[in-house]
Amino acid sequence: MSFYKILQSHSWDEVSASIENKSSRDVEFALSKNYVDMEDFKALLSPAADAYLEPMAQKSQLITSRRFGKTVQLYIPLYLSNFCQNRCVYCGFSGNNKIKRKVLSMQELEQEAKIIRKDPYRHILLVTGEAPAKAGVDYFIDALRTLHPYFSQVSLEVQPMDTEDYMRLVKEGLHAVYVYQETYNQETYPNYHPFGKKADFQYRLETPERLGEAGVRKIGLGNLIGLENWRTEAWFTGLHIQYLRKKYWQAKYSVSFPRLRPFAGEGFQPRYETSERNLTQLITAYRLFDNDLELSLSTRESPFYRDNVFPIGITSMSAGSKTEPGGYSDSGELEQFAINDDRSPKEVAEVIKSKGFDAVWKDWSLSLQAETHKV
Repeated sequence: MSFYKILQSHSWDEVSASIENKSSRDVEFALSKNYVDMEDFKALLSPAADAYLEPMAQKSQLITSRRFGKTVQLYIPLYLSNFCQNRCVYCGFSGNNKIKRKVLSMQELEQEAKIIRKDPYRHILLVTGEAPAKAGVDYFIDALRTLHPYFSQVSLEVQPMDTEDYMRLVKEGLHAVYVYQETYNQETYPNYHPFGKKADFQYRLETPERLGEAGVRKIGLGNLIGLENWRTEAWFTGLHIQYLRKKYWQAKYSVSFPRLRPFAGEGFQPRYETSERNLTQLITAYRLFDNDLELSLSTRESPFYRDNVFPIGITSMSAGSKTEPGGYSDSGELEQFAINDDRSPKEVAEVIKSKGFDAVWKDWSLSLQAETHKV
């Protein structure tokens, strides 16, 4: 049974109501447990849990420190192309927007890599709009081969592909793939994705399963915070992770927290406002739900918030990000979304150090494995 069938067995409205109706007693029961189930996760996401944010944060920090140590992985996105065949209503790369489009050549890509490597980065995330004719699997293979001399781990956040395509990329050393469902609400999904391959809800939803079949080492999930009720979205994301862990137990899993940010073109306002306090509840609820889950926070968030929230559950953060093709060599076009934290990687690393943590510039788990093998 695919996750699509499991999703269809749950009512969005019933799950939302169940989360809203959780009581303080339900939250306290969830906090008392070492391992929480899907009902406990509802309680931790519920309005009632807001009053328990401090004990949730304390327990989340303890679990994170025990599981991951006092380390934060730093990564940087490298945008390859802003061509996109989709018409997503919330994105600056939408095919509806009249912007100058660009796809990096391998020479331009190598130039970007050389600039990024002035910092100690060893892990890079490649990002594109969704336009396979401009940047498809063959292009990604060329990009992997171009970048491997500069980075030990290369990950992708691009259009969903078939299993065979992912298998080809794994053979070229692909480390991880991040694919966000944007919303798990199938009824409203078409409102945000009216055109393009991304309009196929089921194909996108089953992408992590194709990644698991292809043997991708790490699979990143998440939803775009602001489209639908963040509490319900998180519960369905957790349900998805639970399914994947059982079926593809060899892979690692991560969740990101992209909140809607301003972008060029026709304005789109979040339907559901999510405060920093709400985001903190999300982070701690995920950590209590899945102790091994990697949690990532991008430069969409403010420096103050990132500096103060990462110790309680975040395991990776971007730093020094540019969200347009050619951005690091100052020849970029339209950015995908507005950056909120524009500090340099070294500045972010210094803050991490000041909090008593180590900044890790490549995948932390592989680093720890290497250290263990030395002993």
